Amino acid sequence: MVDLEQYLPILIFLIFAAGLSALFVFLPMGVSRLTGAHKPDAEKLSEYECGFPAFEDPRSQFDVKFYLVAISFLLFDLEASFLFPWAVSLEYTGWTGWIAMIIFLGILAVGLAYEWKMGALDWE
Repeated sequence: MVDLEQYLPILIFLIFAAGLSALFVFLPMGVSRLTGAHKPDAEKLSEYECGFPAFEDPRSQFDVKFYLVAISFLLFDLEASFLFPWAVSLEYTGWTGWIAMIIFLGILAVGLAYEWKMGALDWE
């Protein structure tokens, strides 16, 4: 039989977190309505991008380089997120962990060299 009383603090925490989140979402909207800051007009509701109106179809295709740069960023961001725990646990993993990380970094270096050679990093 499971004693459900041990889960009571978690339930209280979840209720508190949900209430605080709702407060952060709905309180500014309520204050803006009460203070008169919420007065939509055609100027406020118009679309704009970077301070000027959009002048092209929003469904137009992007150049593939945008996606390549985004994927490269994610790849090397993940590399950084793997390096920190590896550096912290290197004392426990020993040579096996060190060799595994060198192989991992080598694969990433080959990928970066391939990207560089194929011109994915050249911005025109």
